[in-house]
Formats: sequence, structure tokens, C-alpha cells
Amino acid sequence: VPGRPAAAADGRADPPSAYRTAEDAERTEGTASGTGAPELKARHHYTDAIGAGETLTYRVRLDEESNAHLSAVAALPPAGGTAYGDGVEVTLRSADGARCDGMRATAGPGGFGLPVAATASRLVRPNASCQEAGEYLFTVERTGDATSGPGDWPLEISFLAEPGVTGGATEAPGGAGWSTEPPAAPGGAGGLPRKVRGGTGFNDAAATGTGVWRDRLEPGETLFYRIPVDWGQRLRVTAEVGGAELTGGGAPHLGSGVLLRLHNTARTPVHEQGAAFDGRPKKLGFSTAPAAFGHRFSGTAKVGEMRFAGWYHLSVALTPEAAGHMEGGVDLTLRLAVEGEPQPGPAYGGDAAAAGFAVSDEDRERAAEGRATAPEQAGGVKDGETAGDGALRTVGIAGIGAGTVLLLGLAVWTLAARRRTAGP
Repeated sequence: VPGRPAAAADGRADPPSAYRTAEDAERTEGTASGTGAPELKARHHYTDAIGAGETLTYRVRLDEESNAHLSAVAALPPAGGTAYGDGVEVTLRSADGARCDGMRATAGPGGFGLPVAATASRLVRPNASCQEAGEYLFTVERTGDATSGPGDWPLEISFLAEPGVTGGATEAPGGAGWSTEPPAAPGGAGGLPRKVRGGTGFNDAAATGTGVWRDRLEPGETLFYRIPVDWGQRLRVTAEVGGAELTGGGAPHLGSGVLLRLHNTARTPVHEQGAAFDGRPKKLGFSTAPAAFGHRFSGTAKVGEMRFAGWYHLSVALTPEAAGHMEGGVDLTLRLAVEGEPQPGPAYGGDAAAAGFAVSDEDRERAAEGRATAPEQAGGVKDGETAGDGALRTVGIAGIGAGTVLLLGLAVWTLAARRRTAGP
């Protein structure tokens, strides 16, 4: 199964699979400044690599009607070697240098390798800056200690264009009849657990919905799941990490060794919760605000990010340091509940579903059945390409364990780095 290594013959798990980029991702090379920077097209995915202390620049062209969401996902080495502040900072600026938006995302208190995502948006609103049509600059800066995590990090860059709004439900919900505190037990998430295999990232995340889902989590692994959340609905999550069979005597205490994260449709971080790993069972969880278009203008933490209808991405990670204290992996149980009936949303001036900002009946069916992500939703093959073209790009980036595939991936990224170094 792509993204999930099988156990080795001696009972040890293979190294965690690398982050898999979208199958239609195009290779690009960011520049040190706006001069000669490559252009990013709306509704496209791109791959690049970023070195320690490096800042990469890209050009985008925005109109006056669409909301633009540009994200960068850095695939930090899953085997470790990273620190708390390691991550990426993204910024969107106008042609005259005005800052439109930006944020920083890091490995977090656990300080171990996992995919880190950050987003910068241009929101269309009256009397705000960055509203003009024209050229803008999107930068991705690698943050943290320059000596931490040597070598380039693979990058995936996405440009989502949310159609302009012509009316409809654009206000934030009145009142606050909901809480973002962790649920005791998500309502409607009972019943027998169903098996699911989490993906390596946003593109191959396993579709899940209301119910109980069971998986297996190995040290150094980050597993991704996607849940459809429509306008007016909220998500309640509980993640139960089972106890481990410890070795070597004594219980370890690895701070923030277990990490639970949620990202929205544009890959913006929404929630994060960590727990120490000591070999004993752990329970983490949270509840979100309802998805509402008007929340994008909220200054309240964990509310402003619940601004879209579409797929939300849940990830669970276990520190690679756990491998030195246990045999095999641990059981993972997810209790999920999508609460509330879908409500009327904004009236878009374009195809919101094609842009990725809607929930269809097929999405709900796929989530209810735990079906695999559809190729077109994970960034499928474009017109004029063959399936093999996309597959080659994916294999070149996603090292799955040891062997020639991993060596090929390393060769591709090394070549990309050399091309940038040798450039003018």
C-alpha cells in the first residue's frame, strides 16, 4: 500500500515512508529574489527543495475577485535530526513590497521530523491592502538552526484560487454555542472500529468520516486522514494511542512525543495538541468551531481557520525516539464526529467544487466508507500527460524504505540542489 511500509522479516518496521506529493506536481526552482522568479499558476502544485538558511521566491498573478491561498509543505526528515524551531515561514507581498499575509509553521515542541505546512492568503475585502490585480511575490523561508537537519528539504507548493463571492451566507454565525475544548467522547462516534490506512500527507490522506477508525502507528511516522466538513458543520476528534511493549527496562519520557494536528482545506494549521510518550496509553482531542465563510475575518485563535467547506486534514505523529524504547508500533484509534446539518454557504461566482471549496455527496460517501482518495482530488494527471509521468515524479520524491527507490529520490533532490547552486 503506498505510504505504508510492511514489517520486515525480522519483525522490525521499515523506515517511515516519505511525504508523497501530488501526482501532477510540476518541478520548479525558486530564486533568491523576485528577479527571474518562476510563476506559479492557480490550481497547480509544484515541487522544489530548500536548503538551510535559504529563502525562495515565486511570482503569482492575482485578479480582483478571487481569494488566493498559497501554501508550502516542507517534508522534514522523518528519521529525526530536527529541532523545535525548524520549519518554514511563508509571506505574500504586493509588487510594491506591502505585506499581504504570512505565517510560520515549525516542527513544534517535539522537535522531530514531520510534514510542516504554512499558508499565506490574499482575502478580498473592502478597504484592505493587496486588493489590486497584478503581480505578487510569494516567499518561503527555511527557519531554525542552520546546523540542524543538514541537507535540503523537499517542498510542495500549492496555489488555490477560491472564487469570488456574489452573496449568500457570508457572515459569521451569531453567538458562540460551541466550544473548542477536547470532547469527552465525540457524539455519534460509537460502534465497532473499522480499519483504515493513513497516508503520508495531504495528497494520499485516507478519507474518513463520523465513526471509529483503527490504524497502526510506527515510531517516526506521521499518518494523515481527510474528513469532509461542510458549511455550518463542526468536527470533534479523539485520538487514542495504545500502550507500547517497552524494552530495556524503565519507562521513557519523551516530551511531546505524540502529536495531533488539524489543517484546513488550504493547508492552514487549525489545531495542535501534543502528549509525552512514556509507553502508556494516551488520549488527545479537540472540537472545532463550525465552518463559516465569515470566520476568515475573526481574530480568535482556532476560529479564523475554520473558514472553508471542504476536506480537512488530520494527522497523528509518533517521535522516532520511541523506536529505542519499544518493539514495533502502537495501536491508533480515531473517534470522529462531523456534527450538524450542512447549512447554506456563500454564493460563489465560480465553480467552488472544482476549486476544492465544497463538499459533494460523493465526498461524504467516500468518507463514510473509508475509501481511498480519488486521484483527481490528490492532484491527478493533467490533460496531455500519461499516468506514468505523474508516477515518476511521485517515486522520485517519495522514498519508501531502503533500496533503489530511496536512492533515486535522493539523486533527484541532489540534482535539483546542484542546479540551483550552479545557476546564475
